Amino acid sequence: MTDETPFCSAKGCRAAAVWVLAWNNPKLHTPERRKTWLACEDHREHLSQFLGVRGFLKDVVTLAEWDAAQPSGDGPAA
Repeated sequence: MTDETPFCSAKGCRAAAVWVLAWNNPKLHTPERRKTWLACEDHREHLSQFLGVRGFLKDVVTLAEWDAAQPSGDGPAA
């Protein structure tokens, strides 16, 4: 892994990110705004559940799919 390798957003995890969890807190963000958390295989379900029970989770896609859909240079912000 390099300093530019995206890693999991789970506390203390330094595993390579595989998933992007797009979320939005409707009390703070406009409806179209998407914040992102990154997840490794081991933490995808846990982080998804955390966001899901709060009604924040909007989408879960692979990091490769997310990067392909973004304008050039606009990767996920953990």
